[in-house]
Amino acid sequence: MREKAYVLAIDQGTSATKALVIDRSLSVRGSAAVEFPQHYPAPGQVEHDLEEIWASVLRAVKEALQRADVRGDEIAAIGITNQRETTALWERGTGRPAGRAIVWQDRRTAGRCEELERQGHGSAVRERTGLVIDPYFSATKLEWMLDHLPGARRAARDGRLCFGTIDSFLIYRLSGNQRHVTDVSNASRTLLLHLRRLDWDPDLLALFGIPRDVLPEVLPTSGSMATTRGVPGLPDGIPIAGAAGDQQAALFGQACFSEGDSKCTYGTGAFLLANVGSKPIVSRAGLLSTVAWKLGETDAVYALEGSSFVAGAAVQWLRDGLGIISTSAEVEDLARSVPDSGGVVFVPALAGLGAPHWKPHARGTILGLDRGTTKAHLARAALEGIALQLHDLARCMEEDLGRPLRSFRVDGGAAANDLLMQIQADLLGQEVLRPKVLDTTAMGAAFLAGLGVGLWTSTDEIARAQAVDRRFAPQRDESWREAMLRRWNDALERCAWAGNGPALEPASEPPPLTASATAPA
Repeated sequence: MREKAYVLAIDQGTSATKALVIDRSLSVRGSAAVEFPQHYPAPGQVEHDLEEIWASVLRAVKEALQRADVRGDEIAAIGITNQRETTALWERGTGRPAGRAIVWQDRRTAGRCEELERQGHGSAVRERTGLVIDPYFSATKLEWMLDHLPGARRAARDGRLCFGTIDSFLIYRLSGNQRHVTDVSNASRTLLLHLRRLDWDPDLLALFGIPRDVLPEVLPTSGSMATTRGVPGLPDGIPIAGAAGDQQAALFGQACFSEGDSKCTYGTGAFLLANVGSKPIVSRAGLLSTVAWKLGETDAVYALEGSSFVAGAAVQWLRDGLGIISTSAEVEDLARSVPDSGGVVFVPALAGLGAPHWKPHARGTILGLDRGTTKAHLARAALEGIALQLHDLARCMEEDLGRPLRSFRVDGGAAANDLLMQIQADLLGQEVLRPKVLDTTAMGAAFLAGLGVGLWTSTDEIARAQAVDRRFAPQRDESWREAMLRRWNDALERCAWAGNGPALEPASEPPPLTASATAPA
């Protein structure tokens, strides 16, 4: 039997599933990516078919192992990272989906969130969870599913349904429908986990009408979670030893192990996180407090997070919605063909505005068009819009931290765009660092799993393996930044013109928080 010297990382993202095979030296031996369909049943609604996700996982794993020339019995551990907040519901025992998963981008519960805010629950929820009441998170999605899927609420109360974020669903399937678990980083994104106690909060379950039996067990991000059973192409008994939400995994994968270390991932959305140590910080600037990771029995590490819902998705929209590019990679050359955006400002609020604004009804807005505007100007304005969102998040994060960010490390698919990275450095007025390996999300999952089975003994080994590919230094002056920000802030004020459009409401209302939940925990 060959030595178990490899880690398999499964990165289940919003538009594709990646699989990486990592060796002991932290090198990628083989990888594969498989896209899967997106479903848009109505404006503002985004869904995924869990069976299509599972099929993409199996195919990506098979292709990655083949390209790495590694057999399944050489895998020491599996690590999982995933799109967060996406809400899944499936049958206990069979693993069959109860319906499509509701994706994190989905806005159908915006009206319900506004109702909860009007009822005065916002401060108590924020104190307990570190989050704001927003359709982004899982709780109102799950509430909606229980009230709208035929028979779902009764089945959940009877213990016949399992809720989970995508990590939980994948572990359930990988373990042969045996283990219904999640990790603390994913659980902290549901709006149901007490941020300090690291367990489900009974008052929040009451607020959202969620039966306790539908929820998974909460485990550390690194350590024994489950073992494989009956998975095509993999032997039984491989430990699943690491799991984390995609942004927390990227923070770990970038070796942001010290307080003040930060990274920004440019994917479908863009997410800026900073390590804040063993105590959560409640943001004063509209950011989120979240669990970064928990390694075995050690104390949890927390992070501040700012998220913009649309980054790479804006480029996809230029490709698929407008047809002005054939592939996403073409956007850089097109944007470089003009010296600037020609006064065009693009606010990419195609799925509402996230931090620090939290305007779920905001809509994408393009200002400054004239007869001279070309598709090249739109392309450049799209890249600027992505970078401007991150500028705002960085400034808010520095306000909460009380000091400048120590570094601005980047990763994700769109971080390969040199022009975008240069615009980002110019707006921030500080250096942007891009690693040689951009798949830091999958690498983080692999590191967590390898640590969980002792393949690596400490985070020092991971930190030593980090290598910078390129440093982007600022090239613009303060007057350029000020002009960009004036136009941007003016456009932000206009992007909610669509107003409070129709939002689907739950069929029945859950009970309010008990009196004990109205005071800080």
